[in-house]
Amino acid sequence: MTRFVVVPQWQGSPAARAMLLTDGASAIAGDLPRAHTTVLDIPLEAGDTEGTAVQRLSSLRRIRALVEDAVRTANEPVVAIGGDCGVSVGAIGALPGALDDVALIWCDAHPDLHTPATSPSGAYSGMALRAALGDPDSPLPGRAGLSPDRVILVGARVAEDAEEDHLTGSGITRVDDLTSPDVLAHAVAATGAARVYVHIDVDVIDPAEFAGVSAPAPFGIAVADLVAALRAVRARAPIAGATIAGFAPRSPVAAVDDLGAVLRLIGAVA
Repeated sequence: MTRFVVVPQWQGSPAARAMLLTDGASAIAGDLPRAHTTVLDIPLEAGDTEGTAVQRLSSLRRIRALVEDAVRTANEPVVAIGGDCGVSVGAIGALPGALDDVALIWCDAHPDLHTPATSPSGAYSGMALRAALGDPDSPLPGRAGLSPDRVILVGARVAEDAEEDHLTGSGITRVDDLTSPDVLAHAVAATGAARVYVHIDVDVIDPAEFAGVSAPAPFGIAVADLVAALRAVRARAPIAGATIAGFAPRSPVAAVDDLGAVLRLIGAVA
């Protein structure tokens, strides 16, 4: 079975209306099986920087502890429902066993590879993948053991200069076209990993199919292509855990319009 852990974290987002992420998490939670769903009681306050360049760090630190505890005690694979992308860092770090056999598929319109020094916003979500890789400059890094050569970045089409500079020579594999469903599975096989963690920020989807995001980016991935690719991955290696993040509907009615796509993505990883 799968345990769903709902983390309505908004504190890592740079969006002016970041709290819409809590509405998105709640909308998804309403369609999940109650007996297999845990909703985390996150702090309401924004939090402070704790003297760093990371906005709202004190609240993010408290939520990280909640996420890690929920994943460690689940005794079954967890799909974390965000909230912003920072949710994934704690969920990946709390996976059972060492991380040296894990491939990470990071599906996102943005690479999320900033450091506190390069980020123009100070938002942790824009640093999430870098943190998951154990960034020593992060005040809230992930657990050591995840290697860049086992990371597959999917659909990233809005990268800032510092992120592009880091990607060059990083060892991270980029996949931008999923019209062939086996491309992603082949990329995972090439890493030699025995299991996979899947992170999906829904802004990776083309805005023609999905409206409920803070910053739509054109020329995204089709829902059907992403679902087919993830199913091909599952045929090659087990999915150890996953995150669905970034759902920020403008209203309850708007949320309904996108929930079908969200549930298809959940079905592909759960």
